[in-house]
Amino acid sequence: MERSNYIFTSESVSEGHPDKVCDRISDAVVDTYLGAMPEARVAVETLVTTNRIVLAGEVRGPDSITNDHLEEVARSAVKSIGYEQDGFHWKNAEVSVYVHSQSADIAVGVDAAGNKDEGAGDQGIMFGYACTETDELMPAPIHYSHRILQSLAEARHSGAQPGLGPDSKSQVSLAYENGKPVRATSVVVSSQHAENLSTEEVREIVRPHVVDVLPEGWMCDEAEFYVNPTGKFVIGGPDGDAGLTGRKIIVDTYGGAAPHGGGAFSGKDPTKVDRSAAYAARYLAKNVVAAGLASRCTIQLAYAIGVSKPLSIYADCHGTEEVDIARLEKALPEVMDLSPRGIREHLNLSRPIYARTAAYGHFGRAPESDGGFSWEKRDLVDALKSQLS
Repeated sequence: MERSNYIFTSESVSEGHPDKVCDRISDAVVDTYLGAMPEARVAVETLVTTNRIVLAGEVRGPDSITNDHLEEVARSAVKSIGYEQDGFHWKNAEVSVYVHSQSADIAVGVDAAGNKDEGAGDQGIMFGYACTETDELMPAPIHYSHRILQSLAEARHSGAQPGLGPDSKSQVSLAYENGKPVRATSVVVSSQHAENLSTEEVREIVRPHVVDVLPEGWMCDEAEFYVNPTGKFVIGGPDGDAGLTGRKIIVDTYGGAAPHGGGAFSGKDPTKVDRSAAYAARYLAKNVVAAGLASRCTIQLAYAIGVSKPLSIYADCHGTEEVDIARLEKALPEVMDLSPRGIREHLNLSRPIYARTAAYGHFGRAPESDGGFSWEKRDLVDALKSQLS
């Protein structure tokens, strides 16, 4: 039996966190290739440290995208985040590019040929999750952790809070009663700041961004509100700590409230099921919950490299289901083609929509007019109800 009264915690990190700088650069590279050739293949990782950016990976795309072009893509991504610091500056950082052509052995397994449909770009398991804790059908702790940092970033970019730096982290602990979140028991925010700001001044800058994001009456006790607990956070970003693509996968998904298959998203084109199938699983779970078929839903998809159909489809509604789970599992591939090609075409993923996903979560975002966050749509509700009626 699941517990109904407990405390659960999730964290988020900002776009200026070293790992998120890497995710942003890698996804900007993905967008560059897909913008030039929708069928491009990309698997590019980034490393950052003090005034250095390193790109490495494999691609298949137009020769017009040179190493010099990729260097400019990396610099532009860092500039958009806002790094103009002595230890990490978009203009002065040394950029090294080690990107080569996609392995022929991978390409032959993934490409469609003859009667063979396009296969998955790798083996793996992917999970999707949705619940009724927030309007976005996301777990509340990760939702509010993201929103606090987004609010701080908006204030920094607008110039309303020029004393804040790009690097920040948040952590929100929520008390659950009868299985529902009711209040924050603690909130932690660490934000890079200008040298002339005291810890107390940073605390008061941060406070309204927490209070305004949390539901009314949810703010924790003052003794449990921690801002820059070490007392000083001037040196930050890649100058303070090295970063790598794909190290914040729980931040990217559900904050630990649901399983994660292990694969990262950023830097990968949508033929890689690590990314596209995780999006599909979220899309299906969200529509199950939006259709009123359950108040919580976890979906797992499994794939093998070079094989088009999923090896397994698993659903768990944690005892909240209004329909038979076995019937639900059979209905899912009826409402959506879950082959890599089917997912990509259904969600229109072969377009430059990924740099925006690199911070503040890949899920729980509003679908955008150009196709960004298409996996957050609720347009399968009627089809699911019809299949299960």
